[in-house]
Amino acid sequence: MVEHLANLLSRRERQIVDILFSQGEVSAQQVQQAMEDAPSYSTVRALLARLVEKNVVGRKQDGAKYLYFVLTDKAEASEGALQRVVKTFFEGSAAKAVNALLGTANKSLTEAEIADIESLIEQAKQRDEKS
Repeated sequence: MVEHLANLLSRRERQIVDILFSQGEVSAQQVQQAMEDAPSYSTVRALLARLVEKNVVGRKQDGAKYLYFVLTDKAEASEGALQRVVKTFFEGSAAKAVNALLGTANKSLTEAEIADIESLIEQAKQRDEKS
């Protein structure tokens, strides 16, 4: 079983990944400036190096510095990470997140995928009726 990304990251590493998601490609100094209660610059660089080793973050040379960015990970995302993405990028709306996913699909959905989605929608309706 693939470990969930959230289980692989420390609190500080998750904080850095969230910064990279929101700001795109940034330097270690920019990451440090965006962190609440930021650790030293050398600690930020060490955390970024660890994220690169874990294949969560990539880096590219830009003159004398590196720019860091989040890599697209095909592994299963944890529920907590997905909730953070929905909150950060879709104003907490699951419907907006689903619309974005369906709108950017590079291929048609299979009948089985459509059936799965319909089933999940029906389950959500039933949960809402019971509440």
